[in-house]
Amino acid sequence: MDWDVPALLSQTEDKLAQLFGQSESGPIPNGPAKGTAIIAPGTVYTHDIAEAVNLFVWQGKSFDGPHGVVRNRILAFGLNAIVAEVYKGPSLIDGRECIVIDYSKTSLIAKWVRDEIRLIGPDIYLGRCYWDNKPILYFALQTD
Repeated sequence: MDWDVPALLSQTEDKLAQLFGQSESGPIPNGPAKGTAIIAPGTVYTHDIAEAVNLFVWQGKSFDGPHGVVRNRILAFGLNAIVAEVYKGPSLIDGRECIVIDYSKTSLIAKWVRDEIRLIGPDIYLGRCYWDNKPILYFALQTD
């Protein structure tokens, strides 16, 4: 299946977990990636929550792959902030390789946060966000 954001927003949490688990890490992105939070997957609220988060809180990430750095684009005007290291490593969920976005050494605000992404289709990654090593939500990243 060719995955896109609308298709991901209509999936259940179990389906997203299965998709993440069967996907490979892919290359570390380089450049901007449009983000979509996937909160309350499989419910009637998922699309509305994603739109609100995208408008007011988080628009995505800007990757500097060669230097192993990523910045989140936050707030309504897309401020590049909340820096993290990006590298390949084992997933907390299944131990298989993923792309790790690690805030533990670079951010006072988000030092308990870790993101993991895997490529699920051309130019689209599915991510899992963890707080203190516990999964809390999914997200999508679209690159160009």
